[in-house]
Amino acid sequence: MFKLSTSRTLIATSIFALLAGCASNNPYDNQQGQQGGSSNKTAIYGGLGALGGAVVGAASSSKKDRKKGALIGAAVAGAAGAGYGYYVDKQEAELRRSMQGTGIDIQRDGDNLTLVMPGNVTFATDSASISGNFYGTLNNLAQSFNQYDQNTIEIVGHTDSTGPYQHNINLSQRRAQSVADYMRNQGVNGMRMNISGAGPNQPVADNNTAQGRQQNRRVEINLRPIPGAYQ
Repeated sequence: MFKLSTSRTLIATSIFALLAGCASNNPYDNQQGQQGGSSNKTAIYGGLGALGGAVVGAASSSKKDRKKGALIGAAVAGAAGAGYGYYVDKQEAELRRSMQGTGIDIQRDGDNLTLVMPGNVTFATDSASISGNFYGTLNNLAQSFNQYDQNTIEIVGHTDSTGPYQHNINLSQRRAQSVADYMRNQGVNGMRMNISGAGPNQPVADNNTAQGRQQNRRVEINLRPIPGAYQ
């Protein structure tokens, strides 16, 4: 028989590990304002899920594998109990680690992640061909997207306002398509991706300055939860 004291120890250990993971891997731990309650709820729901998962995992495993079953059950159910917020916490932490020093800016709004790739890093001037020195970064992104496959990938190209309007629209579309094609070649499911070009229509800075125009030349990748995947 699986001793009660042993099972309690496993369950407590599993819950502690899940709660600690929720706390330590949330890059917004020290931003308590609008997002302050989110990580606490994630930890609570994840811990409750871990409790149930540990019990089920232990009960459904053979005597030899009960310890392993309890831990796996806690991890899986903890993630499910915490929902998409827990999932995106982990994805964001991994992206921030792998994208450090690449020039890609990672922004978060609730459960939505946006990756901003500056045009001068990704493409040559007036070109939709990806710069060779950016392949490694895109490879890391593709690896992350394959690992975290529970969100949609919206790829949007942007330009500054210099030059003919339609040329900028077309250039932004071709740049977004180039990124999508590269991702697809690295194994990312094309059904998850949506591609568009906004041209100069969504500036983030003043097009009257060189610095502002540089900021506006970019490709953004928006990661959103797959509809219906999380309730």
